[in-house]
Amino acid sequence: MTTPFLSVDNLCMEFEGKKVLNNISFEIPEGEIVGVIGRSGAGKSVLMHLLRGVEQPPTSGSVIYHLSTCNTCDHMEVQSRAGNRCPSCGGKLIATDVDLWGEETDGMKARVMHRTAIMFQRTFALYGDDRVIENVLHALDDINYPQEHAITRAADLIDQVRLSHRMMHIARDLSGGEKQRVVLARQLAKNPALLFADEPTGTLDPETARIVHSMLIEAAQRNAMGMIVTSHFSQVIEDMANRAILLVDGKIEHIGSPKTVIRTFAKGQHEEERTAPAEFGEKILSARDVTKRYISVDRGVVKAVNAVTFDVAQREIFGIIGKSGAGKTTLSRIISGIIEPTSGEMNIRIGDDWVDMTKPGIDQRGRAKEYIGLLHQEYDLFPHRTVLDNLTDSIGLEFPKELAMRKALVTLAMAGFEPERAHEILDRYPAELSDGERHRVALAQVLIREPRLVILDEPTGTMDPITKQDVKHSILHARDEMDETFIVVSHDMDFVRDVCDRVALMQGGKVIEIGKTADVLAGMNESN
Repeated sequence: MTTPFLSVDNLCMEFEGKKVLNNISFEIPEGEIVGVIGRSGAGKSVLMHLLRGVEQPPTSGSVIYHLSTCNTCDHMEVQSRAGNRCPSCGGKLIATDVDLWGEETDGMKARVMHRTAIMFQRTFALYGDDRVIENVLHALDDINYPQEHAITRAADLIDQVRLSHRMMHIARDLSGGEKQRVVLARQLAKNPALLFADEPTGTLDPETARIVHSMLIEAAQRNAMGMIVTSHFSQVIEDMANRAILLVDGKIEHIGSPKTVIRTFAKGQHEEERTAPAEFGEKILSARDVTKRYISVDRGVVKAVNAVTFDVAQREIFGIIGKSGAGKTTLSRIISGIIEPTSGEMNIRIGDDWVDMTKPGIDQRGRAKEYIGLLHQEYDLFPHRTVLDNLTDSIGLEFPKELAMRKALVTLAMAGFEPERAHEILDRYPAELSDGERHRVALAQVLIREPRLVILDEPTGTMDPITKQDVKHSILHARDEMDETFIVVSHDMDFVRDVCDRVALMQGGKVIEIGKTADVLAGMNESN
């Protein structure tokens, strides 16, 4: 039998008297890849935090790591290596069980956490202004890796995630899939015995996601590393996991083979009928020959966006689709006024006036930005502020308390919350919500500003199918009730098919096709 690495026994977690984890028990052998699947709010991220030893302790139960510790230094290895020599100092490795949340860990908790690593969902956690290799060097410096060998080790790690051709690129200029591979290289620098992958590819297109999946599996095999992967997507679990756990309302519904667990998870899920086509208003956005050029060390001049032209009408839900690196996010940042294009025009209608977003000044881009909302795929909420504060004070909206609550509740409903749940979460902190709920609060944070144009960058990347339906209906409701206009940047073709009226397909910085959603997606399927 494979040596157990992690034992979880009767783990419970409560927030304000409500159990979000209820008597969770399972074991993970050394080197196993375990998938955890469930709807938003099922308890996946709370479980992940408790297994890592972060946030707050469980209400009851235990998380026990079975390791071997060196008798002369702080090094730890998996327990199957007990009796061997320590690779750091040559001391003897002794079998040790560590209760991660026990009262007397004698500093063992920090040592255990040092042997784990995590890839967070929806945040790439990179030094944006530094090069790829510098990001990996920072990770090696964090573990006091010998400086004389650090550059060689960093280059090896970058090669392992197949990014040697991007080694000297600035991190912020990478595509989403490339950023995720840099994150993987940074985590592998710790040489972890266990990697937590929390929705690792939810915001990536299917082809790029498969590449990252294969790299994660390869890294696990090469480094004899265990892995816990959470996802709402059955394909992720099926592609990666040796065994799967289905969480339902904080309880383990089923443990077994990925296919068996996925069949159980899929029961009862269904698509709802699409609403009738909407009536559009006047043109609200007009892009003409928009181009954005960057200077790359190894590739020279790179056109991230190349002579893009399109229009969007008021009340339209317009999609921008394409693979990672196609230029979608760069284009969305130009539309929102975060970056300036190198050339071309990006005109937005404010009232009766047309404003050119390429021109700085309070009468041009500054005026228009007040009416544009952006929910980026790397969104973040203020962790030490309540949901109500995140929606009002923290973004500069000063309302009397009564009006603030009323406005927050209306906006949370727009973002897909049921009225009762919206009331429940007003005084909660982001860490007390599920990841899907945090995303919907972030969407509400955009909508509460009453924008005329909302840009959603990968709005459903880490959501289960039912929560996606909630977001779909929140977008459609906002369009119907507020005359809202949306630009949706997404890899999620099912969601795009459901919610977008028209789409622009990007490739290599160019829009290669634009038209009704069904027509463009049908053309993509034929070409594949």
